[in-house]
Amino acid sequence: MQYLKLLAEHKSFGGAAEAAFVSQPALSSGIAELEKILGVRVVDRSRGQVILTAVGEEMLKRSEDILARTEDLVEAARGANRPLTGRFRLGVIPTVAPFLLPKALLKLRHEFPDLRLFLREDQTARLITSLKSGALDAAVIALPYDLSGLDSAFICKDEIVAATPFGHHLSMGSRISPEDLKHEELILLEDGHCLRDHALAACSWTSPTGTSESLSTYTASHGGGFAATSLNTLVQMVGSGLGVSLLPAMAVESGLIKSSEVSVRPLASDHAFRDIVVIWRAGSSRAAEARLLAEKLKE
Repeated sequence: MQYLKLLAEHKSFGGAAEAAFVSQPALSSGIAELEKILGVRVVDRSRGQVILTAVGEEMLKRSEDILARTEDLVEAARGANRPLTGRFRLGVIPTVAPFLLPKALLKLRHEFPDLRLFLREDQTARLITSLKSGALDAAVIALPYDLSGLDSAFICKDEIVAATPFGHHLSMGSRISPEDLKHEELILLEDGHCLRDHALAACSWTSPTGTSESLSTYTASHGGGFAATSLNTLVQMVGSGLGVSLLPAMAVESGLIKSSEVSVRPLASDHAFRDIVVIWRAGSSRAAEARLLAEKLKE
């Protein structure tokens, strides 16, 4: 199954053999043995191309989960009596990584000197795909988000606050009403960042007719606003007077805003926050280590 996975990735027997650290004849023999066991071809070899058959594609899909669980078992056996030792692959979303991890990594290195933590920073959807395929052992993301097939452990609540240009009329009060933001030019992270959705959904109010409205539905019907690729760019745009934004409090507390040209105010809302959690595959043999990691990050 590992040979088949590498063959699909490298599209050649030579490349797959090199990645598997075996000779090309050995890898070809392994694929042939797999086909003999199954009684069907899993690879079409024509004109020098390597193409998986329909059965091969289906087996590859199922193999990813089997291989991930097998690797889980090996890692769990190695660290059965010593949690958080050896390799641990952790994904983190970019609106959390630079603000939560620096101090936490120093603590983890001190408490678990044999831990080899490999970090991958990416958007939530791609992290979850990697998690389910076995490329990651756990990930730090923000909720709400669909966690089908995954388990989670809570780290902390992260408040969502409003950022305005210095001297802006909304910064004159101690708090900013979510409803007031619908009249402003909003600058948010581009689509794909869950913080964008969390920030918009956190801002809701009751309309004059008594129905509930949110900034999310309002911006969708009014064309939205500017979009930034990172929090640093977003803050610079606010400081330049281009509009107002919504930021995670952990970023502000970590010194994201160094300019006196930006003012920060809390939102007058009881649900302006996101939950930061550690997630892992349901049934993973490294679940206990993921929970322990969450506790350490929580500290």
